[in-house]
Amino acid sequence: MDSIVKKLTEIESAASAIVRHAESQKEVLEREYQAKRKSFDEAMERKTMAQVEKIRGELERNLGSLSVGQENCGDDSVAALQKEFEESHTQYARDILKRITEVS
Repeated sequence: MDSIVKKLTEIESAASAIVRHAESQKEVLEREYQAKRKSFDEAMERKTMAQVEKIRGELERNLGSLSVGQENCGDDSVAALQKEFEESHTQYARDILKRITEVS
């Protein structure tokens, strides 16, 4: 009977040692997992920020070219109006004078 109890005690001790080892391995694996997750998160953050900066740069370039296009369009419109005024200002003045002097 003593030998059975002794064997059971040995088995229980071995099982306890296995559980303790598994617990310590679990902690090691958990630290490794946390480190890898942190590294992944940081890499994704850098990649995302790089993409955001790239998109922001493209947007600024597009807005700049759009602004230049609008300025050129505005310049063209002003030039066309000036040309029309230079060609027709005498007629405009006559039309205005005629409206002022007309009797209703």
